[in-house]
Amino acid sequence: MLLGIDVGGTHTDTVILDDGRVVAEAKIPTDHDDLLSSIQGALDAVLTGMDPAQIRSVNLSTTLSTNAIVENKIEDVGVLVSTGPGIDPENYRVGGHYHVVAGAVDHRGTEVMAPDEQQLEEVALSMEQAGIKVFAAVGKFSTRNPDHERAMAGAVGHAADFVTMGHGVSGVLNFPRRVATAYFNSAVWRTYNDFAWAMQESLTGRGLKAEINILKADGGTLPLAVSRRRPIETILSGPAASVMGMIALCDPRDDSVLLDIGGTTTDIAVFADGSPVIEDQGMTVGSYPTLVKSLKIRSIGVGGDSVIRVNSEGMVTVGPDRKGPALATCGNSKIAKGQACSPALTDALNTLGLSAFGDVEASRRGIRKLAELSDLAPEVLARRAVDNARDKIVAAANDLVDELNDRPVYTILELLKGKTVRPKRYSLMGGPAQAMGPQLEEVLGVPVTLPAHFAVANAIGAALTRTTMDVELFADTQKKRMFIPGLGIATDIPASYTLEQAERDAEKALKDYLVGMGGGETAAEPEISESGSFNMVDDHGTVGRNIRVKCQIQPGIVTRARV
Repeated sequence: MLLGIDVGGTHTDTVILDDGRVVAEAKIPTDHDDLLSSIQGALDAVLTGMDPAQIRSVNLSTTLSTNAIVENKIEDVGVLVSTGPGIDPENYRVGGHYHVVAGAVDHRGTEVMAPDEQQLEEVALSMEQAGIKVFAAVGKFSTRNPDHERAMAGAVGHAADFVTMGHGVSGVLNFPRRVATAYFNSAVWRTYNDFAWAMQESLTGRGLKAEINILKADGGTLPLAVSRRRPIETILSGPAASVMGMIALCDPRDDSVLLDIGGTTTDIAVFADGSPVIEDQGMTVGSYPTLVKSLKIRSIGVGGDSVIRVNSEGMVTVGPDRKGPALATCGNSKIAKGQACSPALTDALNTLGLSAFGDVEASRRGIRKLAELSDLAPEVLARRAVDNARDKIVAAANDLVDELNDRPVYTILELLKGKTVRPKRYSLMGGPAQAMGPQLEEVLGVPVTLPAHFAVANAIGAALTRTTMDVELFADTQKKRMFIPGLGIATDIPASYTLEQAERDAEKALKDYLVGMGGGETAAEPEISESGSFNMVDDHGTVGRNIRVKCQIQPGIVTRARV
């Protein structure tokens, strides 16, 4: 059996699947001040009457890292960078403790300027005096030679609880993105690890001895042990779970759009020829481009709990914020715990008879009171609210499709050259989906469908997502060295080392790493996605080969849901 948990902005959804069929499901309120208690409550709800020993994997999507960054509840990070000539590192400054240190490595990984040890000591001392405990160390060509990053990490090591080194976050040669990625990884490290530890304890305490994985932004999962060192990869894991839920429940084969309408936001994703579209270079966190691979997802502030406002001219708007639960759930002490309730989209849907969620009479009373203050009929106000929410969702979906059609389309499987995305259908998920479906279909003019278990589709997607990862191998036969930055592997090789050997070594290293970290249960076989061997020459002819291999386990699901 597989267990999936999706911690959403309003509800935490949990499912247990046996041979692809849902055998237990639960939806409970999310307590943002105590996400762990929400997960524990969801676990207890679905484990009643179940044998925990029969569950072989637990997959979790969590808003924790995302919330920490969005709400600026992140730790101060000491950032050390080394670039050498060619770029101005000040252009990539991030955080309040950013230090440029001397030293340079060229594009082949050859040291051209040694680190300034005295400067490193001075920088380390200044940050220690400032109370910094987590760090990021990034060199321009560290993916070709990580020695300078290790030197920077070593300089602060005595005072550090954790250091992110740039070569460990990605093998891609993009210094600005690597700086931002390493910074945010350290910024959320402590918060995430406190949560991960408590999560492990909660599962163990309930008799679960299953493999534990965390959803990533790219639609795959990471073993919990790996995620503790790479928490940045858990950003946007919730929207990723909804995409995987669509794959599991709908088996898309054409151009389509996913709309996951939750309590706080609507997440929008696009499928081209049945495959989800991705960010080809990496997602942006705030204003900082990173190397975190992610699905192409747009989130807007329209959900069941999005507040309704009426201006002086009678214009009715929904969102983008949430001011506590909808009035329909205000009587539920678990949902309304310590929060004020406000008229919201759910209340408008209840008032119009489009849904019957929670306390319908409370919705009608609240909409009627708001209407009296605005000199509108209650049904007119409710209709304008629903229409406004509908129009915002449609506009955001159309904008995303238009944006994709202005550039090359990269999907989870391949680059679709010359592709124009023309959605043939929309799939809806989430609590308000059933009520909003007909409203959206009327405007979109194409079929809008709801899969089975649409209210907990994210949790189903989480449960069925397989473990994924990618690594890059670099080899220089002249220097007789091979290394895999993301795995911390560096070893000597013979001058006769070939591309074929490199491909075999990359596949084996990736598989061994995942198995060692407890992620072998749901992992597919590694495959080579890119490889190349280039001759290096000097005045006397060929002196060696530069080999690069990219190996990955593609995101996907272990099986389709049976409904």
